[in-house]
Amino acid sequence: MKFSAQEEYGLRCLLEIARVGADGSITIPEISRREGLTEPYVAKLLMLLRKEGFIRSTRGQSGGYALASPAGSIVVGHVLSALGGKLYEKDFCDKHTGQQQTCTHAEGCSIRSLWSRVQDAVDSVVQHVTLEQILKEEAIAGYVQLQESPRRSTNTPAL
Repeated sequence: MKFSAQEEYGLRCLLEIARVGADGSITIPEISRREGLTEPYVAKLLMLLRKEGFIRSTRGQSGGYALASPAGSIVVGHVLSALGGKLYEKDFCDKHTGQQQTCTHAEGCSIRSLWSRVQDAVDSVVQHVTLEQILKEEAIAGYVQLQESPRRSTNTPAL
């Protein structure tokens, strides 16, 4: 089982934004440098996250990206769904029919129940984890950022 690159990197970018705190903001070049991603890719991910209401953007010299809601109210499962969807969705069987119009296992499919149980297990974790919890666990584990960037306050213009 795999999560997509978009889900992984989108969540990582969102965590970078959460790390600057409620009064700060961070720019695309800063996120790009910290995460080792290209600026156009970061911009694409942030566009998706902004469209879904997880972040807000501010233009100008002291502009950048900030969380639209407190980190404690942003559920990882919602973020992953916005970035890529679920592993197993109701229309899964319609997408995997092989060369036929309908799946040869449309009636009594044993695999469908397996994928449904896998999705339930994943949901039981990601629907109960917030960005704030990830950041707290990160602090406890002694997360070390390789490239330190100064925290920018939205109230103070950048030089």
